Amino acid sequence: MAGNKDRIRPALRKARRYLLWLGLMLAILSVLPVLFFRVFDPGASAVMWQRYFAEGRAQTAEWVDYERISPHMALAVLAGEDQRFPDHWGFDTGAIQQAVLDRIDGKPLRGASTITQQVARNLFLWQGRSFVRKGLEAWYTAWLELLWPKRRILEVYLNIAETGPSTFGVAAAARRYFDVPPHALSPAQAALIAAALPNPLVYRVDAPNERLRKRRDWILGQMHNLGSRYLDAL
Repeated sequence: MAGNKDRIRPALRKARRYLLWLGLMLAILSVLPVLFFRVFDPGASAVMWQRYFAEGRAQTAEWVDYERISPHMALAVLAGEDQRFPDHWGFDTGAIQQAVLDRIDGKPLRGASTITQQVARNLFLWQGRSFVRKGLEAWYTAWLELLWPKRRILEVYLNIAETGPSTFGVAAAARRYFDVPPHALSPAQAALIAAALPNPLVYRVDAPNERLRKRRDWILGQMHNLGSRYLDAL
């Protein structure tokens, strides 16, 4: 019996070392694309490819640098999606707690994802709900916050966020819905695009319903409260 234990223990130690090295290599490989896209602009996101294969048609997207996007657009998405973006480390614990409390009170479940979490999900992962994807989303979110400046996170978000059917990024949305370049978006136009972001396949920017118009007006109010100097913190 003792002889069997003597043979098993070295085998277990070897297996643990193998799993440790395997985990370390997988971690390193997953961080490499985060470092790569800090410097190089992504031509497409994982969600764009997912839509392409699902729909069998090309997705409309146009990359533009942060400086060529209207500051109204940047302020609108922060006002509507993640007002604590300059201060948090990828996870808005206050919003998560409030979402849980709302659910306990019987209110509809609402999202509490930060802009960084949305970049992690859209750039590297896939649409859908699972514990595996949520865990990977948290992993990539942490690395994005550690390795990217806030302005780079926002720049990538503005270029890869889904803004309508087969449409990604605010540049494509500006041209499709308003026939203007992204730097020329007005506050109201930017707020309307941002208002549709929670569900851009349902909300029609080109034919806004009453609910979308109310959310646009709320975002405009939040933009006014935040002020243009809010972006200087990035």
